Amino acid sequence: MSARLVLATGNHGKVRELRALLAAEPALAHISLDEAVIDAATAGVGDIPETGITFEENALIKARAVVEHTGLPAVADDSGIAVDVLGGAPGIFSARWAGARASDENNRRLLLEQVADIPAEHRTAAFVCAVALVLPTGEETTALGRLEGTLLTEERGAGGFGYDPILQPAGDKRSCAELSREEKNAISHRGKAFAALAPRVVEALANP
Repeated sequence: MSARLVLATGNHGKVRELRALLAAEPALAHISLDEAVIDAATAGVGDIPETGITFEENALIKARAVVEHTGLPAVADDSGIAVDVLGGAPGIFSARWAGARASDENNRRLLLEQVADIPAEHRTAAFVCAVALVLPTGEETTALGRLEGTLLTEERGAGGFGYDPILQPAGDKRSCAELSREEKNAISHRGKAFAALAPRVVEALANP
């Protein structure tokens, strides 16, 4: 069976996460998700410039580009960290907050420096993820997921990636980088967004 949906990413972890979410759907029991859900590179799609000003816009831009290139339904996401005292920044610039070629460590260090004098009660922040599904018919659906928390004053934990070591999820005493993969997936912004979009993705796969 040929692939019927492209996830607009080069991150194999995201592809596995979407396949795992869809594997629990009875309507897709007859479908091989390893074949039905592929990444952008496998579909022959290169890098797509993210020129939007919101997470939703960037997700839609990427998904539309994949549909135009492949003629297949496409799912794309855009995510980052939003700090309340900074008016929602870094936001869509999270991956390059300290510069176009900045490392995750550089980005975290700069962000912590910028809020160094902010007391704990005002260090609220959230991981935000927007997911978009675009169909060849032109139909578009988006969903948003958030993981609320508080910025720490220093990095903690060796797991995860990005800003995980400096965000403490609400109701927990550990950073996201100190959570197990299963614990983080259960509360993650991306997981919530994918779950909200899942019914439409199931329809697209079950009724091509």
